[in-house]
Amino acid sequence: MAHTVVSSAEEILDREYPVLDKGFIRLVDYMGGDDRIVQAARVSYGAGTKSFRQDAGLIRYLLRNEHTSPFEQVVFTFHAKMPVFVARQWVRHRTARLNEISGRYSVMKDEFYLPDPDKISLQSEDNKQGRSEDAVDTGVATEVLGQLKAGQQQAYAAYQSLIESGLARELARINLPLSMYTEWYWQIDLHNLFHFLRLRLDPHAQYEIRAYAEVMLEIARAVCPVATAAFEEHRRGAVTFSAREFQVLQQVVQHGKPLDQAIADADLQGKDRQRMLDKLETGRQL
Repeated sequence: MAHTVVSSAEEILDREYPVLDKGFIRLVDYMGGDDRIVQAARVSYGAGTKSFRQDAGLIRYLLRNEHTSPFEQVVFTFHAKMPVFVARQWVRHRTARLNEISGRYSVMKDEFYLPDPDKISLQSEDNKQGRSEDAVDTGVATEVLGQLKAGQQQAYAAYQSLIESGLARELARINLPLSMYTEWYWQIDLHNLFHFLRLRLDPHAQYEIRAYAEVMLEIARAVCPVATAAFEEHRRGAVTFSAREFQVLQQVVQHGKPLDQAIADADLQGKDRQRMLDKLETGRQL
């Protein structure tokens, strides 16, 4: 099988896409594209065995029906620079291979993340793990940024002092804050990349990691435009209903029953009821 070359992917190789205030992500290398998915699914050799329309239909069928192995044939290698707290969320996706810069071998750079003022919010009242959607006022944001920057400067000054004293780098680094930037090479196949994107593009995900996911989605689109469009249609934009929720929809669509009555008949109460209403209203998985 000839090496797959995707012209739109070649155009962005090694292009640095800025993310947040000092971060970036770039596509270092890729293997395969939409053609590779089709070839793997058909276990065929060479391209052009079917029309583009048929190939696109096959890709949509595979993704819609969760035939995942052909998507694993496409591989991406990213070089990313992100704050440590983003990296710690990112690394929860254990279906990739990565190599991160080591503070045992290298002196860490004086680079820390400071959020934009409009991204500084109080704790959400209804989301235990996230921030409110409303930013604080300018005065509070300025004070918060000042405190964050002062803490970062103090921590790095102490780190530098320990390094200059000859202390081992692996010990000098231990008080550095989560806002420090780190870098890694991250390699993942398309199936698992789509899983990462489905979770990290969700509005419930922390803004900072969503910013990276949004760029990676565009990179995936350059490498596999048909597969990425199928992902947006059948994964990112899709909503899953429980058995009782589906029963409600059947009663409404097939039998013309009022929604409130169908929900009551299915014994959806409290949070279960609200969860279904939210799905219907927002089109998001909650």
